[in-house]
Formats: sequence, C-alpha cells, structure tokens
Amino acid sequence: MEWKRSLSPAQLQEHINAWPTFAAQKITLEEIADDWTRALVRLDLTPENANFFGTQFGGSLFTMIDPFVVILAAQQLGPDYAVWDVSVEIDFVRVGTGPVTAEVLMPPEVVAEMKSAADTGEKVLRWFEVDLVMDDGSVVARQRRQLYVRRQRAEATS
Repeated sequence: MEWKRSLSPAQLQEHINAWPTFAAQKITLEEIADDWTRALVRLDLTPENANFFGTQFGGSLFTMIDPFVVILAAQQLGPDYAVWDVSVEIDFVRVGTGPVTAEVLMPPEVVAEMKSAADTGEKVLRWFEVDLVMDDGSVVARQRRQLYVRRQRAEATS
C-alpha cells in the first residue's frame, strides 16, 4: 500500500471516488487541498443508501470521513511517521434528511506539534473533531477521531 502515499491529491481524489466502499454509499470526496490540509466530503441521500426511515444511515455518516483525518496527517508528516486511528466517537445530533458534507481540517501547525512530540520517540495521541452538516448548516452528527502518531522505527522505513 506504500504506493498510495505517493499519490497527488488529485490522484487520491480520483482513487477514493472510484473506491467501491464509497461509491456504493454515495460518498464523494469533493475537494482535497494540494497541501493536504483540507478535505471536503459529501454524502448524498438516495433510496439506495437511506436507512429504514428514509433518512441518512448512521453507518454512512460514520464512514464518510473515516480515512481523511489519517490521510491528511500522514501525507503532511511523510513516510517516517506511523499514523493510525485508535478511537472514534460519533454523536448523532439530528436526523439527516438531505445531503451531508464534512470539512476535515489538518492545520500545518497541529501537524508540526505532533511531529515535534513524536520526534522524542514517544507515541502521540491527539483528538480531532469534525461536524457533519446539511446544506442549511445544521449539524447532523459530530465525529471525534483520536490519532496515534509515532516516528517509524528504523527497520520499518528502510
């Protein structure tokens, strides 16, 4: 899977949007910043992906930002760092009755803090919060994702 780390943002967007897991759920990566600091993800609501009640399915709301916090951090940190999700929480705030978008942000200053801490040899655990909102701005769900960051051991990067 190391080849994926060499993808440009545009190539990753094409790859993600063709990924069957996202395509089947009607999840689209609308934008990804050239500097890996931002991703905009959209979940459409269709009869094929709606829940029993015709509203947004919680599993799709959970899935829609799944890879992006990790990808944005990993791409900014580079191959010398291991980056993983270790914990995820989701609060369903209100019923999603239409399309939902999420803006995932990974500011360079936060990445620099994680890098500096990881360079001491210790693991870094950091929480990130992302709101999932309808077109009118109302929050449907709020996700918190905890990242694990650690400098790769010498044998893992050679």
